[in-house]
Amino acid sequence: MNLLWLQSAGCGGCTMSLLCAENPNVFELLSDAGLRVLWHPALSLETGAEVRSLLGDIVEGRLALDILCVEGAIARGPRGTGRYQMLSGTGVSMLDWVRQLAPLAGHVVAVGSCAAYGGITSAGGNPSDAAGLQYEGAHAGGILAPDFRGRLGLPVINVAGCPTHPDWVSETLLLLKAGVFGAGDMDALGRPRFYADHLVHHGCPKNEFYEYKASARELSEIGCMMEHLGCVGTQAVGDCNIRPWNGEGSCTRGGYPCIACTAPEFEEPRHPFTETPKIAGIPVGLPSDMPKAWFMALASLSKAATPQRIARNAVADRVMVPPTIRKPRR
Repeated sequence: MNLLWLQSAGCGGCTMSLLCAENPNVFELLSDAGLRVLWHPALSLETGAEVRSLLGDIVEGRLALDILCVEGAIARGPRGTGRYQMLSGTGVSMLDWVRQLAPLAGHVVAVGSCAAYGGITSAGGNPSDAAGLQYEGAHAGGILAPDFRGRLGLPVINVAGCPTHPDWVSETLLLLKAGVFGAGDMDALGRPRFYADHLVHHGCPKNEFYEYKASARELSEIGCMMEHLGCVGTQAVGDCNIRPWNGEGSCTRGGYPCIACTAPEFEEPRHPFTETPKIAGIPVGLPSDMPKAWFMALASLSKAATPQRIARNAVADRVMVPPTIRKPRR
């Protein structure tokens, strides 16, 4: 099965994340699964005339393209020409290359939130008129039509994240190779459900503080960051705290709030990332599947029942009061 990877308007962070895959590394993993990487602009040896020849063979039908992976948003400017970003040496814009290649591919995979929805590349007024492959923000229809389907019948598969977890990418590719990934395996925004059916909140090391609504007020403190520091882990999809980066890391494990980087338009929250917007002292963003009245009632009870240990540790930068181990009665 042949795979072509293009890097468009982005930082290359998803490729950097993919290189962190271990045991096995990404090259061994794909090779052992029978996935042949035709070309990756940052990792392959081929360049110049070799790449032009490769692309020509795909377009002319001499070489099958089974999976097209695109990393980074697609710049449509100026005025829809795409000439803000040319694929070097080809005289053709990345916009035109993707539109040529996507219908030829068995599957099209958007790697990262920029390729999926526009992401960081489309922020700040979007001067390059960047968009995702099949979405522009949360709206269906990016550089490809909303009804676009790959040769084998699926819409663009949005492996969203900023960056993506290496396992999200490799697992998606392996499922496609095995022929067991279908439309039912994607959520309403095209994200693979094996990670999108989880919340970042699941497995968060701060969950004890969340349960008692014992909140941190500064980034250096170890309490829950939802109430004051902008964390949206109870609303954001991703299994980041179940299979952390490099075996141990995630945003909340590192003491930084979840900013929902797997979601469309996360890059423009309309408030500082590390502040929780509130109305009458109540956070605007509450857990996605809990009625507001229930949450407020539960929060009031939880705060009233907060053990002193948890309340004190929440506003400290380390465990100040360890758990008390009661001796069993004889």
